[in-house]
Amino acid sequence: MSELKKFQVQSARPLPVIVLADTSGSMSIDGKIEALNQGLKEMLSSFASESRLRAEIQVSVISFGGDQAEMILPLTPAHQIEGMKELEAAGPTPLGSALKIANSLVEDKERIPSRSYKPVLVLISDGYPTDEWQGPFERFANGERAQKATRFAMAIGSDADESMLADFANDPEAPLFRAENARDIHRFFRAVTMSVSARSQSVKPNQSTPLQIPSENEEDWEF
Repeated sequence: MSELKKFQVQSARPLPVIVLADTSGSMSIDGKIEALNQGLKEMLSSFASESRLRAEIQVSVISFGGDQAEMILPLTPAHQIEGMKELEAAGPTPLGSALKIANSLVEDKERIPSRSYKPVLVLISDGYPTDEWQGPFERFANGERAQKATRFAMAIGSDADESMLADFANDPEAPLFRAENARDIHRFFRAVTMSVSARSQSVKPNQSTPLQIPSENEEDWEF
């Protein structure tokens, strides 16, 4: 075996994590956007410390608030991320725009090569989409790679579109998570972090690891 072949066999394979984060105006209420920023910050910090023996966790963040969604963090190895700009809440909820960006990324075999492990997609929202989203959602859900990916979703508060979010979540072990307050947002992010970290350390990183959502009273989960 050549030295190049040895390196290819031994090098860690990418494990993409793509977060679609609602940054509409309603997220500015009750500390939701602050909790979202803190949850992302802690998740990135935790991923950066993983060993990268088998899997290299890579992260992308797509925000949707205002007129258009935006990829505020291109897919980047977690240990190379030095910081991310704070998310700010304003405007409507262009989920369809975010799904188009996510679908383009997931199906792109240059940005996510075929040797990568199955992506993890995380959707967080506290409201109803305000743009045309059904078509992009259908194309995304039926995409060759997106339908095989692990997809988690969190509905924040009573105004979230729980039906759409439940359809996004495709892991039978991790149905739609409902967050009532900032603490719940932290709990969800910590559970996602632990699930992805467990996959990255597994001998079979393509196998999904269910979310272990802690109870509110667990002392180990103080924030």
